[in-house]
Amino acid sequence: MAIDPICKMEVDESTAQHTSEYKGKKYYFCAPGCKVEFDKNPDKYC
Repeated sequence: MAIDPICKMEVDESTAQHTSEYKGKKYYFCAPGCKVEFDKNPDKYC
């Protein structure tokens, strides 16, 4: 399980529909809103 960097929820990597890659690392999100927030300013959450 991965942790959504925005809301801290657990996300199953094998079924996650919302992901982003930043600086060679893949991030998983529980919902599209969390992904959008991360993509605006990824350095804030890394």
